[in-house]
Amino acid sequence: MKTGIFTGLLTLFLATNAIAVKSPNTYKISDQKTDTISLFNGKDLTGWGYRKKTQEKIVFESFDGMTESKENRFFAKDGILTVNPFTEGYAERYGAIWTAKEFMKDFILTLEFRASKNADSGIYLRGTQLQCRDYLLAGPYKNLKNYKPQDWNKIEVVVKNNIARCTCNDEILEEALSIPVTGPIGLESDRGQMEYRNIQIRELE
Repeated sequence: MKTGIFTGLLTLFLATNAIAVKSPNTYKISDQKTDTISLFNGKDLTGWGYRKKTQEKIVFESFDGMTESKENRFFAKDGILTVNPFTEGYAERYGAIWTAKEFMKDFILTLEFRASKNADSGIYLRGTQLQCRDYLLAGPYKNLKNYKPQDWNKIEVVVKNNIARCTCNDEILEEALSIPVTGPIGLESDRGQMEYRNIQIRELE
């Protein structure tokens, strides 16, 4: 076999097989075998609640059927889950609301958020926090080009093998954020008002 022919066949073989290779946090449509689940029904806080640690275990306080938490830090109305800022007098400085369900499979999480000026919140991925803020003022991702202050922005988190790739309006926030093997999704209440909507998750096989 002539060298030129051999080289051409080798190049064709490598190109063909390269199609099957994908990065650790990239999924084809065919990989997404399960249905998308809405974590927030847009009407009340069903499926969410507080997780309080005791000496023996974690106790989940359900908000099923409730439109707001008892101190009004979190409330649901017109398709929006509003996260109010921390108020002095409550024991937990950095309160968070959590899903009742824990997620151990790979997943794709998407949501939209709107932050008041300099607001500070966070999205907990099985317990590891991804900062969700008025990024251009509050950081830490101050160089985003597509972020829209005081408007709706989209977060997408793709988790594979306990590594999360996180984007905001298709710009990278975290390329490889390490998260625990299982746990719930949470939203933090800290500074300023945050609004969330269209909170959806798709577990991957």
